[in-house]
Amino acid sequence: MGRGGSAFTTPAFRAPAMPGAASFRDRLGGRGRKRRSYAQLLAVTAVLALAACAPQPAETGGTPAALPAGVQVELFQLRSDVAERGAQVRVINDSDEDLTITRLTFADDWFDGEAVRDRTSTIAAGRTVDLRFGLPPSACDREPDAASRTSRVTLELADGSTATVEVDDPLGFTTLIHEKECLRADLAKAVALEWTEFTPSAAPAPAALTLGIAPVGGAAAAELLDVQTTNLLKFGDQPTPFPLGLTVAGTDVATDVTVPIVPLRCDPHAVMEDKRGTVFNVQVRVDGTEGAVEVAAPEAMRGEILRWVADWCGFGPG
Repeated sequence: MGRGGSAFTTPAFRAPAMPGAASFRDRLGGRGRKRRSYAQLLAVTAVLALAACAPQPAETGGTPAALPAGVQVELFQLRSDVAERGAQVRVINDSDEDLTITRLTFADDWFDGEAVRDRTSTIAAGRTVDLRFGLPPSACDREPDAASRTSRVTLELADGSTATVEVDDPLGFTTLIHEKECLRADLAKAVALEWTEFTPSAAPAPAALTLGIAPVGGAAAAELLDVQTTNLLKFGDQPTPFPLGLTVAGTDVATDVTVPIVPLRCDPHAVMEDKRGTVFNVQVRVDGTEGAVEVAAPEAMRGEILRWVADWCGFGPG
């Protein structure tokens, strides 16, 4: 078939006749032809017999195939996976045979590299098992658009076979992670944000948190829109969210913003079980993309804030 799609044929090649070839065939006669044909038949038969007896190469497990009949996989994330950037592949084995998975690989065009779960798990016939793994870093440079993106799970099975299937993300959690982490990466090209100082207070006055804004140089710029409350802290009588309204270029000088805070609620259990009460979402806009980036208080500062909340609310040691 030619490049344009039309068929073409090649003229048959005919070797020039050798001088005296016809007379040689004539001298050989019919007996010679029969003898030669019989010898050729024996040779072909011997070759076929040897080929049949030779050991055949085993099918390689690296060649992707479809999942076994009755087996399905789903991609999802539990609430307990969020903090550690984990995800789960749910394997549903509706077949009549047990399924043993020796290795699981997750690959997605919006993540950098593969995630590998290198553990053996057996899913009994009729059972469902969730296999947990950590997500790779987000790919934030020259990744494909949403229409071209694919997400794939590869299962290596105990029988040596391999199955690769595309998976959907009905919860959309991989998209949210990618958008959030790439926004953070874009922001970091313009400015670094950090809680640099905490000044406690006695009730009912608000304490003060200092947000350090440090441009990193270069041509990038970012808009800092506001700071949102946490499940533990709010901004007293100030507007919620707390407005920033700053546009910061990479070449600007560093600056600070003081954010007033008071406890959102005086609940001893909220302080004792706190995990994210000192992690603030700062709303930003970079290159037209708006979203929230997390700015967490350093660990030592987090301890100071929790002790202050207890004292401010009256259930601390004083």
